[in-house]
Amino acid sequence: MRHVLAVLALTAGLIVNLAAAPAFAARDTLTIGISQFPANWHPSIEPMSAKHFILDATRRPFTVYDADWKLGCLLCTALPSVEAGTAALETRADGRQGYAVTYTIHPDARWGDGTPITTKDVLFTWEVGRHPQSGFTNADLFTRDIVGVDAKDDKTFTIHRDKPLCTYAEINDFAVLPAHLEKAVFDSDPAAYRQRSRYETDTTNPGLWYGPYRITAIESGAHVVLEPNPSWWGPKPPFRRIVVKAIENTAALEANLLSGGLDLIPGEAGLPFEQALAFEKKNGAKYSVIFKPGLVFEHIDLNLDNPVLADARVRRALLLAVDRGAISRQLFENRQPVAHNQVNPLDRVYVEDFRHYPYDPKEAAKLLDEAGWGEKRGGTRVNAKGEKLSLEFMTTAGNRARELLQQVLQAQWKQAGVEVRIANEPARVFFGQTLHERRHKAMALFAWISSPENIPRTTFHSTMVPTAANNWSGQNYMNFKNPEMDRILDDLETVCEPAANKRLWTRLQQIYADELPSLPLFFRADPHILPKWIDGIVPTGHEASTMLWIETWKVKE
Repeated sequence: MRHVLAVLALTAGLIVNLAAAPAFAARDTLTIGISQFPANWHPSIEPMSAKHFILDATRRPFTVYDADWKLGCLLCTALPSVEAGTAALETRADGRQGYAVTYTIHPDARWGDGTPITTKDVLFTWEVGRHPQSGFTNADLFTRDIVGVDAKDDKTFTIHRDKPLCTYAEINDFAVLPAHLEKAVFDSDPAAYRQRSRYETDTTNPGLWYGPYRITAIESGAHVVLEPNPSWWGPKPPFRRIVVKAIENTAALEANLLSGGLDLIPGEAGLPFEQALAFEKKNGAKYSVIFKPGLVFEHIDLNLDNPVLADARVRRALLLAVDRGAISRQLFENRQPVAHNQVNPLDRVYVEDFRHYPYDPKEAAKLLDEAGWGEKRGGTRVNAKGEKLSLEFMTTAGNRARELLQQVLQAQWKQAGVEVRIANEPARVFFGQTLHERRHKAMALFAWISSPENIPRTTFHSTMVPTAANNWSGQNYMNFKNPEMDRILDDLETVCEPAANKRLWTRLQQIYADELPSLPLFFRADPHILPKWIDGIVPTGHEASTMLWIETWKVKE
């Protein structure tokens, strides 16, 4: 399972024309404000929460975790199971065991141009996903996990999984593609597919979409228009038109909401936490403000190619020198708890048996001394060669919340003798190129959002380091390589017995806490700001956005 980048990009400069905004009273139109415009539109390339929030109104995954954190079917008719005879262990020719898992596509499922969604699309999607140059974020699902796909008929297919997986029924990241539109583009030049896909060159083509809504208009960097998909087979969509506006300055985003230019701001890509807190105190009587705790992990990825950060003692010292408890109290009123590991305590697989890092400047100083940074010159530590302990620190430029956090961290590290140089970039560059191609020199501040019980293979397995050779697939931006972690990530997929599974999860969290390939900061509670007249919006607290169930939204009578 992939992680999704949870983005709060607040770059200044984009102000929406309020005169062009729909009237607040026009209940057949819903206007949503988000804090970032997507960098691309392909559902399987470059994970971004803002993009997936929009696309979740236009497509439906085969399987997904719901608001109760239970796996269910959306595009398929029923989850495969051994009991129903739609999942079975099989022994392949090489003697290895795996699962044969059978799905049936909803009989009425069609693309927005009326073309039925069939197993031809499934077979094509697998073909693209397993190509080494496709650039799919979770290429591992297609290249390693799925060893074959058979079509029984136009609507029924069997996936052959490489191992007897505990989560054999889950194919959340298998985002089906329209073969009738995309195959010719892909076949002509697979290496260029990520740029030439119709999702990038013909985004408003109705045949790309198959949810309750389809994209009908885009003004790049400004807004996206969604209108009902006439080929949709489910309940009637609640609004005639949805406009999603990107307002990257959050002061302007809030002002647009209060003036009636926006109806709601979603938690998936909206206001930063502290701004939403202040908004609730002033405007709580007019709006419903929901702070949904969940699996959003705010952290700092460390580039382990950096010789300074390659030393685990330095990584531990950096975390010990930060008073994360004070940050949580002073910036977030203790409503965003300190993260001691990359697994959230809300998740069933969380354990307590791992190394913790309280605020301890003396222990941080001791570790830095041991790592060879014992001398100070002008308040900054140096090594025996006279080189300064200096690190570059990046996040999205203009993100007020993260820039404030950066300044606090910079000041605390200065007290420890560590010089930190801030070098921020616009969100599109930071997420679309710098992280994606591992160009950050030392530290990168951002968030991951994942599904419940997510095995973090794409972020921690040594085979998931993005490189030019794999067309920058994978999310191990740290270049973290640990053979024991690799074995645990592999075993977690197939060791299902509860006690043994718990031991693996325990050891995973222990390795993370010992090695610290990233610095855990806190778990976010995302604020959803909703008008009083809307009902049916239920935040999930994980990577599946509320838009996946937009057909259940309704205007209160």
